[in-house]
Amino acid sequence: MDVLNAIKDRQSTRAFLNKAVDQHSIETILNTARFAPSGVNTQPWNVVVVTGEFIQKIGDSIIQAREAGTPENPDYHYYPTEWIEPYKSRRKACGLALYSAVNIAIDEKEKRKAQWYRNYHFFGAPIGLLFFLECSLEKGSWVDMGMFIQNVMLAARGLGLETCPQASLAEYPDLVRKIVDVPKEKALLCGMALGYADTQQPINQYRTTREPVESFTRFLGF
Repeated sequence: MDVLNAIKDRQSTRAFLNKAVDQHSIETILNTARFAPSGVNTQPWNVVVVTGEFIQKIGDSIIQAREAGTPENPDYHYYPTEWIEPYKSRRKACGLALYSAVNIAIDEKEKRKAQWYRNYHFFGAPIGLLFFLECSLEKGSWVDMGMFIQNVMLAARGLGLETCPQASLAEYPDLVRKIVDVPKEKALLCGMALGYADTQQPINQYRTTREPVESFTRFLGF
């Protein structure tokens, strides 16, 4: 797979085959992703790889907290407190496309909740990745983490695997840190589902749209 197609054809996969991913493949992905750039070569990434009972514990713990009405306490705010255009419309379109793909109507609240709760068990993927960053580091290191995480997703595609980056898994970082034994000095950025895509599932059939280059780019001096 060439790099351009690996990037353009990547999608957030939310249904996976019941097929194991061996540790060597995960190590190969991370061994490739570590060549991401970082300011003054800080290489700020910290990764915890989970499977089996750890995936189950993480999912169960987060769902229990949500059902109990426990407020989220993320280490950072991923989304704005007030949505403005064009981001508000893009967000709405994304949600409508996802639930339409699985034939869940906007008023079917329990079905929508059940679908959302699949986030917390990594959508049934055999492997979950958790990305941590030292809290003392600044915003530049968060940029570095984004490039590293993108490398993980592209490297996975090179091995025939697919992924779904998940900010939802960082909603209750204290719960996750306790389960995987990570100190509070490390912020939880996100999780990621990793496995072989079940291409027959409707939720993997829909694609979000992308804006054309001219809508976000200015060329000067050409």
